[in-house]
Amino acid sequence: MNTSELARVIESVGKDRGIKREIIISALEQAILSAAQKRYGPNAVLEAHYNSDTGEIDLFLFKKVVESEPEMLEESEEINLEEARVLDPECSIGDELGVKVEGPGFGRIDAQTAKQVIFQKVRDAEREIIYNEFIHRKGEVITGIARRVERGNLIIDLGKTDAVLPRTEIIPGEIFKPGDRVQAYLSDVAHTTRGPQIYLSRTSPKYLIKLFEVEVPEIRDGIVEIKLCSREPGARAKIAVVSKDRDVDPVGACVGMKGIRVQNVIQELRGEKIDIIPWSDNPVMFVRSSLAPAEISSVRLDERTKSMEIMVEDDQLSLAIGRRGQNVRLASQLTGWKLDIISKSKLQKRTAESIFNLKHIEGIQETMAHSIYGAGYLSVRQVAEASLEALQKIPGYESADAAQKLKDGAAAVADKVDAIMATMTVAPTVAEIGGNDAKSQAEARLREMMREEEKKTTE
Repeated sequence: MNTSELARVIESVGKDRGIKREIIISALEQAILSAAQKRYGPNAVLEAHYNSDTGEIDLFLFKKVVESEPEMLEESEEINLEEARVLDPECSIGDELGVKVEGPGFGRIDAQTAKQVIFQKVRDAEREIIYNEFIHRKGEVITGIARRVERGNLIIDLGKTDAVLPRTEIIPGEIFKPGDRVQAYLSDVAHTTRGPQIYLSRTSPKYLIKLFEVEVPEIRDGIVEIKLCSREPGARAKIAVVSKDRDVDPVGACVGMKGIRVQNVIQELRGEKIDIIPWSDNPVMFVRSSLAPAEISSVRLDERTKSMEIMVEDDQLSLAIGRRGQNVRLASQLTGWKLDIISKSKLQKRTAESIFNLKHIEGIQETMAHSIYGAGYLSVRQVAEASLEALQKIPGYESADAAQKLKDGAAAVADKVDAIMATMTVAPTVAEIGGNDAKSQAEARLREMMREEEKKTTE
């Protein structure tokens, strides 16, 4: 190893690879120590120091001063008192004396060991530099060049290092060839045994948000905020936006003049349709907007289960649900509410059936049945299983006695249904009951019994 050129090598490596001078010097010192340790043995006490004046690394072997015959000395660990006093006249027996070791004494194997240590240190330093650079860019949109495919994952050249675009993070239908420009969201940077691993994504909702930040100055300036986002990559997405300035329309700002801003985002996402929705802290208004362009007739909200029953006209049902349920699914993800879309005709039929069933409870007239139904109880069994506190919220049943009487009456009807289920031997047809499970059969039989009782009363 030619140490006379060390200063030039240190400066050159530091400039070319962006590694601090101190790291390179430390690597060289460690390399010299590793090679020297192999030469002098594991028990040898060694130190290496870079000499900035000479541009060389000085290696010192520490020996214990002893008084012994030369042939009895452990050469790598001990030094005779007379020889030691030539180097340091004031030393005495038992002292540790550092003896400078000349570099030319290293052989080919020693030099190879030193070279490996240097390369490893430099490689570790480079990995740390890359990690520190990209960990601070986590959450940004970056651009690279597609190089190759490994196990279905696309390897992206970012210049200083490679990144991985997993197969699951590529928009369905996208095909990249080597040399193609690829833009993606930097989702994670992880330490691995092979160095820092950078992961990208083109399917993350955060990528869509970042694209709008690039295209819409109002978002970058903090005037317009994207509150929520849901997407099915390559197909459709919904974003909810709000403006902090009354004079700025958040939807219009994201769409842009003649739709140019949103079109630029759509183009980058390979034609993915994007619905831009005004955000509202009113859940019903927000859900109405998220289901657009379908027109909503009424909304029934249940905060206990955080669900909503959405009624639409029959001709709006398919529009509200969307192709393969996509519109309502994305709206549910966006708003955080469970959404049940039902047509007006089906709701009317279900309402009539629920009212009829609730009227089976002793003392319940149609008006009371409507009140119970309006409180969210669709069947007798739901009333029977409800708590007294919940039932007391129904208009007309505020007192504990009234709520208990309602609960007991519902339980009696539910028990009658269970008894019918246990004794039934001949099941009615599907056409008669609208279903083929035992519970439906029992409820149908009970309804038939109630109709017969009503006929007898009227007669």
